[in-house]
Amino acid sequence: MKIALIGATGFVGKELLQEAVSRGHSVTALVRNPGKVEQREGVKAVKADVLDAADLTEKLKGHDIVLSAYNPGWGEPDIQAIHVKASKAITEAAKQAGVKRLIVIGGAGSLLNQEGKQFVDGPDFPAEYREGALGARQALNDLKTENSLDWSFVSPPFALVPGARTGTYRLGKDNPIFNAEGHSTISVADLAVAILDEAEAGKHIRQRFTVGY
Repeated sequence: MKIALIGATGFVGKELLQEAVSRGHSVTALVRNPGKVEQREGVKAVKADVLDAADLTEKLKGHDIVLSAYNPGWGEPDIQAIHVKASKAITEAAKQAGVKRLIVIGGAGSLLNQEGKQFVDGPDFPAEYREGALGARQALNDLKTENSLDWSFVSPPFALVPGARTGTYRLGKDNPIFNAEGHSTISVADLAVAILDEAEAGKHIRQRFTVGY
């Protein structure tokens, strides 16, 4: 596949790039600073502004799928508003570019607890992550009204950590997955495996899904 990868130098994006290339896919890394992308066969680094839908449209043309690992940065004071604006721009650009398949990596805050309520609305949700989680939730809600794209929204588990690629994971829908020790976790490398598996198989079209061990 020809993959357009937004946020290819981020925590998740770097692993997505590695996993995609290892499977023989061609990747256009759409980033703010192309110099941060390692030069390697099968990868083309392109400077892009995700808030500029018209410019992004031109750079998405000719691809088979868009993977968005976009994150404004947890230190960004307007993270919620920027996240929502960027998500809308990415969706619009994909449509205008004629790229029907879009996978968005969002947050875990909109997953449901045992009472059926979203974790981000609970009193124990970490305050430093709330605004970003609300932005990601709105991005998901906006996608739920989108009928012209074959979109998927990926909510990682609560603990997304560095670690080995085992190639194993479990899938869920709207509730977090917990391991035998009661932890909601996965390595970022195995999250990338799950996302590329979805990109290739398309089992969660117009759905949110989550992963974990």
